[in-house]
Amino acid sequence: MCLTANANIAVFHVTCTMFQACDLDEAKVLYDQLAVVSPIVMALSAGSPIYRGYLCDVDCRWNVISDSVDDRTYEELHNPEPKTPRNSRYSCINSYLKSEKYSDVNPPYDHDLYEMLMSANVDIIDSLLAKHIAHIFNRDPISAFSNRVELDDEQDTEHFESLQSSNWQNMRFKPPPAGTDIGWRVEFRTIEAQITDFENAAFVAFCILLSRALASFKCNFYIPLSLVQINMERAQKRDAVLQEKFFFRKNIQCCKCDCEPIIAEMTVDEIINGSEDFPGVCRIIRAYINNMDLEFVTAARLCSYITLIQKRASGELKTTARWMRDYVKNHHLYQNDSVVSEELTYDFVMECDAITNGKECHELLGTLRKKSDFQDKHFRRDSYHTDDKEIEEEVNGVLGILE
Repeated sequence: MCLTANANIAVFHVTCTMFQACDLDEAKVLYDQLAVVSPIVMALSAGSPIYRGYLCDVDCRWNVISDSVDDRTYEELHNPEPKTPRNSRYSCINSYLKSEKYSDVNPPYDHDLYEMLMSANVDIIDSLLAKHIAHIFNRDPISAFSNRVELDDEQDTEHFESLQSSNWQNMRFKPPPAGTDIGWRVEFRTIEAQITDFENAAFVAFCILLSRALASFKCNFYIPLSLVQINMERAQKRDAVLQEKFFFRKNIQCCKCDCEPIIAEMTVDEIINGSEDFPGVCRIIRAYINNMDLEFVTAARLCSYITLIQKRASGELKTTARWMRDYVKNHHLYQNDSVVSEELTYDFVMECDAITNGKECHELLGTLRKKSDFQDKHFRRDSYHTDDKEIEEEVNGVLGILE
């Protein structure tokens, strides 16, 4: 059975996280590296199994939104020309900004605009960035404000932003707005909205800390972009966090290393928590936290967020989508027919409201949210009276693996 949403606003609920880069080069690196991680985060934050009163066989809303804003015509879908967009406006990125080697998708782009950008002889515009912009401009504009049509494009970037902001991808590259001191930014767009502030904060903190750890330890997460797109599809499946495997790079050495990638299909648990031959993303983050000069309460709070992500990855804690499914299936009004009735929906919403306002839910949060001191066995600083050498060994251990 197929469901049709009555408006795309019905499914537009995701958490977007903005990163301020120190310069253009760092923004490109963040854009590329976080794109690889974005499907993993989507699987971990999965929280959309119910649509229009039916329990569905997907856990995330990505493809639902993608279909709702796909403005390609019948002819473009079934008889595409070389310049025709190959996917919806809401999709995975189609090219990296820093690595041509791994950009194996070759998306269509506006060749005239590309040639114009390259012939402008602007230092900051290279071939990859020019193709990225030309790809965005290969689509038609779909929104405009009546009082903002006649603008001076030499002084105002609103026309560019109108087109840029209506291309919704797992990552968004954001140039500095004209006439401001805002720098280069990237936007991470695959986190699904969670029930509690604690969970939302945990995912945002995870992404921010990962971005800083990547820059600090100079990790290399690059894999062919076609594999990232496959991961995006797998991440939306039911219980993907436990049932699916994802392509990920094992030899995440320094970006200066030009060795061939060792890519394997790994579970989310292996990617996040590590395995015998892979350190795990969270170990890299914890090493970064241990190497920072933070107050105890702040660092321990951050570690409680990372612990939530780790327990989601291992299956010790449920994803929001799995918790929702189990609540519906165990409700006395559910008839095992996928129908989520109005009465059941009311009880479900009231339960979510209660959890949001402090009701314990061990399946979702364990005991993490109610800890008064946020103690975490993985966090070691002076407050634990631990020798500084132990912190140094943790950081050097991660760096040794990365080298």
